[in-house]
Amino acid sequence: METEEQQKPVSYKKELGPETFVFPVIFIGIFVVFAWQMGLANALNTMMNTAYRLLIDTVLYITAICVIMGAVSGLLSEFGFVALVNRLLQPLMKPIYGLPGAAALGVVTTFLSGNPAILTLAEDEQFKHYFKKYQFPALTNIGTSFGMGLIVCTYMYSLSTVTGKPLGLSVMIGLVSAIIGSIVSTRIMLLFTRRYYKDEADLPATEKPETDFPKGMRIVREGGIANRCMAAILDGGKSGVKLGLSIVPGVLVICTIVMMLINGPSESGVYTGSAYEGIRLIPFLAEKLNFILNPLFGFSSPEAIAVPVTALGSAGASLSLTASLASANLIGPGDIAVYTAMCMCWSGYLSTHTSMMDSLGCKKLIGKALLSHTIGGLAAGIAAHWLYVLISALM
Repeated sequence: METEEQQKPVSYKKELGPETFVFPVIFIGIFVVFAWQMGLANALNTMMNTAYRLLIDTVLYITAICVIMGAVSGLLSEFGFVALVNRLLQPLMKPIYGLPGAAALGVVTTFLSGNPAILTLAEDEQFKHYFKKYQFPALTNIGTSFGMGLIVCTYMYSLSTVTGKPLGLSVMIGLVSAIIGSIVSTRIMLLFTRRYYKDEADLPATEKPETDFPKGMRIVREGGIANRCMAAILDGGKSGVKLGLSIVPGVLVICTIVMMLINGPSESGVYTGSAYEGIRLIPFLAEKLNFILNPLFGFSSPEAIAVPVTALGSAGASLSLTASLASANLIGPGDIAVYTAMCMCWSGYLSTHTSMMDSLGCKKLIGKALLSHTIGGLAAGIAAHWLYVLISALM
């Protein structure tokens, strides 16, 4: 029997090509950028120390939240709350998203877990037969729009103690704006897919017969209520551990680099190789683009742009940056609304969209999916800013 690794598609290139010589130049150039200002030894020490502090101070905290929320989502699923939400959302899916009601289940599952959860549903032929050919690829967009939603909202709200301000309204505005972004992303993707499939667009996504899964029923664990409750908590907690571990590379790699591009030298004005030092490149660029960024997103400081930039690659890393900026008093409630919207809507889609579209058998539409979701995330951030401004003016 083939392993999962053996089943993955393999691509080949010539041993020596243009990228063989271009990549080392770019790779070394990145280190030169940091070493030129910080010194090579300080740059390397800062990189390792920042990664270590992020692992201890941020990753373990996010993992703890993932475990707790995983246990909660396990209970919600086991005792039918997820099925109830799915039933309530179904009538809204067609007029709002242009997708069948079954897509509501994808919204719920990805909100409670992460982007790849939509793939488990997509493999189910009973689920797949509800979709037309042009609708099926859009599952990637709508699923990603709600990936890690529960964790993002919970984490953003938990920063109320750090900022000293109530963030419940900001998180709610961000959630509503993420929904707006998901609609924009999904609708644009449907325009692309209908044009791509042309005459075959309205054909069923699968021609296989329905499975024998009883209609109107849901799977539950064996045993009494107490046993089911305990099993749901433990299984949900295990899924939280897996999710927490899966964010480690994104947080340590992406967030370390971004932090070094955001921060400056130590308080003494010199580089010491300590954690969280950097060359302040992102704030410098953000100040140059402030005439565009401020009307759109209303960021409180030039450093604030780093969170949505990081969310492109990793939602977990973007959460850790949010905590750092909040501790430094560089962001406010309006920024939290924008962050909630963009972190939830984008959910690190640059690192997951390609593999998700490949798993759905829609590799040729990867570029269209990425473009659609980029626009959707920007729409979510803009909506969050202006909704916050409007509601704040009315209160």
